[in-house]
Amino acid sequence: MNSRSRRCQVFIGLAGSLLLSALPTIAVADTTHTASAMPRQSTFWSALKLDERPAPDAWSRLRRGFRLSHETDNPRVAEWLEWYREHPHHVERVALQARPWLHWVTTRLESHGLPTEIALLPFIESGYDPTATNPGGAAGLWQFMPGTGDAMGLSRTDWYDGRRDVVAATDAAMDYIQQLAARWYDGDLLLALAAYNAGAGTVNTARDAAANRGDPIDYWHLRLPSETMAYIPRLLALSEVIAKPERYDVALPSIPDRALFAEVATDGPLTLSMAADLSGVDSQTLRELNPGFKRAATRPRDDASILIPITAKQRFLANLATLPAAERTVLNRYVVKRGDTLSSIAARFGASVSEIRRENGLKGSIIRIGQRLSVPAATLAQNKGG
Repeated sequence: MNSRSRRCQVFIGLAGSLLLSALPTIAVADTTHTASAMPRQSTFWSALKLDERPAPDAWSRLRRGFRLSHETDNPRVAEWLEWYREHPHHVERVALQARPWLHWVTTRLESHGLPTEIALLPFIESGYDPTATNPGGAAGLWQFMPGTGDAMGLSRTDWYDGRRDVVAATDAAMDYIQQLAARWYDGDLLLALAAYNAGAGTVNTARDAAANRGDPIDYWHLRLPSETMAYIPRLLALSEVIAKPERYDVALPSIPDRALFAEVATDGPLTLSMAADLSGVDSQTLRELNPGFKRAATRPRDDASILIPITAKQRFLANLATLPAAERTVLNRYVVKRGDTLSSIAARFGASVSEIRRENGLKGSIIRIGQRLSVPAATLAQNKGG
């Protein structure tokens, strides 16, 4: 049977799905950034040494969970295989971006009983950038639209966007894919992934049209929007490239298959800069690990938590335990008005000029009318507006 007409089904056991109860830690590669691949300032990531061990690594673990047929004889897949062969540096660049998250995503797929090829969807959706946004409104690693994110429990407030929270959004994406497969497609994962991209209504309408033409109603025979027509072939081709990188001249960065990050409770609101001070980690690292926070601070709730490099966990907890309640800070948004100075704004919120400079990346004292500032305040009661 021609591979293009072959029906590809993967049946999913929803009963085995696990909700996030105790956050496993996230693995990142022991490699360094290059200026061309990751044009960022030196941070925790670039301080990691290259791990020379060939195995085990996160890529090996990922490959062990591959369960989809990669359909390499299918012309639509073959076209993408050739594209990746001609653009190996694209895969390498996104793989670098995936370093903090690939181990985590793979372990969550295992917990959900899903094929680990799905860990490569963020290559296509967002380039593995949790801060990625789309003009159409999609955001985060998994590019959730606002309505879909809301339906999957990803809250959005002035302080937080769950679509950008890699931990929350990853579980939500997996739950959503499983719900689509179970509700509409008798466990057919390719159809569920197509619906993840285009919406179930679009896929179901295309299936009805295929049935009316007398065609099979599997993914390969549907007439879908061009993006969705390429979506599955692109994923399968990328999976084949990751399975056999040498064949496609792709040099994947080393990503150790071990826990390197942990979720820790902050027992109340905390700015990421203070969390960095408590843990001995630079602020940029804390921001990159916690992209769901919109104000460089945790949500102003007692159950707030953040991701911390596991090597800094004990130091953070020890310092947090001795932190006076009066020194806890939250960030207020303030719009500069005529007559404002950094010192007057600092006095209004009970902050220091140096804190305001640090939170906003200011080197001097010049501010302009209409400029938005993040201003630390010692307690929520001191939030006086802005």
